[in-house]
Amino acid sequence: MERITISIDEELAAEFDLLIANRGYKNRSEAVRDLVRSYLEAARTNEGQEGHCVANLSYVYNHHERDLAERLTALQHGQHDLTVATMHAHLDHDNCLESVILRGASAAVRAFADAMTAERGVRHGQLNLVSVEFSGGHDHHHGYVPRGKVRTHVHLRPKT
Repeated sequence: MERITISIDEELAAEFDLLIANRGYKNRSEAVRDLVRSYLEAARTNEGQEGHCVANLSYVYNHHERDLAERLTALQHGQHDLTVATMHAHLDHDNCLESVILRGASAAVRAFADAMTAERGVRHGQLNLVSVEFSGGHDHHHGYVPRGKVRTHVHLRPKT
């Protein structure tokens, strides 16, 4: 770990200390590390650096909107390689919240999120994207694997 020193005025330091106390950080260093990671992630996203990501797409929609639920489901099935899981919650008589966990190429995930939130009747869409790197693929032999078949997959880890 590398040590750095920064100087900030007293008012900003007091605001920062209040923020980190409210967020539950144990010290300033943990909070600064998270801020730097967030800033770097935002810079990567804004500069169009492509790669792979994991993401959460959340949106609210009116389930009375004509065929909207079917259109949203069709979009997810059309990109089944990106869609990991979906959670659906009923907010009230008219509105539902869906949260879709996504994984794949950042450009493809963004395009999918744009298509979902552009559907008529979808409101309040928000994509939270985290860039990740692939660690090497490897084989797992858990449970039944047909003769001659190997289950190979990769693990993802957030970029630092």
